[in-house]
Amino acid sequence: MVARLIAAGVWLGLSCLTVVAFAAGDSRPLYLEHCASCHGANRLGGAGPALLPANLGRLKQAAAADVIRNGRAATQMPSFGAQLSDTEIQQLVELVYSMPETEPTWDDDDINASRTLLHPDGSLPDKPVFTADPLNIFMVVEVGDHHITVLDGDRLQPLHRFATRYALHGGIKYSPDGRYAYLASRDGWISKFDLYSLKIVAEVRAGINTRNVAISGDGKTLLVGNYLPNTLVLLRASDLGLIRIIPVTDASGKSSRVSAVYQAAPRHSFVAALKDVPEVWEIRYDKPGYPVRRIVLQQVLDDFFFDQDYRLLIGADRAQNSGQVIDLDSGKRVAELPLGGMPHLGSGITWEYQGRAVMATPNLKESMVTVIDMQNWEVISEIKTLGPGFFMRSHENTPYAWTDVFFGPNKDAMHVFDKRTLKLVKTLRPQPGKTSAHVEFTRDGRYALVSLWEMDGALVVYDAATLEEVKRIPMRKPSGKYNVYNKINRSAGTSH
Repeated sequence: MVARLIAAGVWLGLSCLTVVAFAAGDSRPLYLEHCASCHGANRLGGAGPALLPANLGRLKQAAAADVIRNGRAATQMPSFGAQLSDTEIQQLVELVYSMPETEPTWDDDDINASRTLLHPDGSLPDKPVFTADPLNIFMVVEVGDHHITVLDGDRLQPLHRFATRYALHGGIKYSPDGRYAYLASRDGWISKFDLYSLKIVAEVRAGINTRNVAISGDGKTLLVGNYLPNTLVLLRASDLGLIRIIPVTDASGKSSRVSAVYQAAPRHSFVAALKDVPEVWEIRYDKPGYPVRRIVLQQVLDDFFFDQDYRLLIGADRAQNSGQVIDLDSGKRVAELPLGGMPHLGSGITWEYQGRAVMATPNLKESMVTVIDMQNWEVISEIKTLGPGFFMRSHENTPYAWTDVFFGPNKDAMHVFDKRTLKLVKTLRPQPGKTSAHVEFTRDGRYALVSLWEMDGALVVYDAATLEEVKRIPMRKPSGKYNVYNKINRSAGTSH
């Protein structure tokens, strides 16, 4: 069928058929014959992920050619090395890394048509199908083969493992009671997972390239932030039904990608970080119509952090190597921070140090952790590390903060600092030469779980008091792990 359509010069779209003439050397017929059935005729995705430059940002072109040639283990991607020449493979790579002539759209009809309700609430059990503490559950994202492992945080044993959409991104969000988890994929798929029945109960595609999802403090509404198209999408948390699409433009009409969305539960609102215009948006979910408040900034800010009350927003101005502190009540800048190492504020944590609140953040370009006084906004310490870091974590019941060395030759190192003295206590190396990253704690803070970020990786469990290894749980390139209790209680030691 595809071959006949190609011969007739027919280009398939999602909603219509458009007749075109294929020029000599055009790679689109090649794409239609071998790729369209899984990735969509317009490259927006289907059973396989979307094949657009923004969606392929983490995959180098040489690696993409290798995937076409040899397939990808633990996925449905077959190998085409026996069917396609090297020239044809390169033609496909060049096609999927080019933008379509017409920018793709994803509107109300597309979102509504994509929604699937697999298990209505009335068909779900009243209590968990397991005996573990449901609030001490972890969901561990295994990026190596696009699965999640549900882990019992008391026994430190897997309870369940299931396949996810391609390339989850932006962290897992839980309903306020800890029963449901909401997952966002790079391709815009939002999945609702029931932790009682251990089943995906609903899915919808809210965008083509999505950054993340946030859930309202009352558990009723989701907000999805998109790179493509430039939209915010409001969904009902109950069944993932569409509430509203909000186009993201400034007052002059300039469109912007959404860097990330956050829930600000104490404010009964969402906060959206914009990538291309100097504004922050606050969307009230307790008001009819979800009104948008625009906070105009002096610079574009990226990678936000909030104080525990969600009154103050701290954003990184990466163009100026600085940080800005914005009072969300007044919408005014109240301080500027000297943050030259490209801080990863989304991984920042807070605690009390010598009677005052401080925040700390790893840095993506410099070998240090920056500790900042949250009263006068002065840098009180720059703790040297063995290389730039990505993730930092702690817990209310431990005196230690953990930070990785995600980049460079010391990527196997995990630093442990004393929050009371701001001094290095120990450098752990879970497996020499292998990347260690992203710590998360059990509900009581007794154990720290470290990701051995490799295809033949593991969760490495440490006693958080003695810093001794307790056990290893084999996994396929585990990345983020998210404890239900710590997340729904907005622990100061983890991301929200």
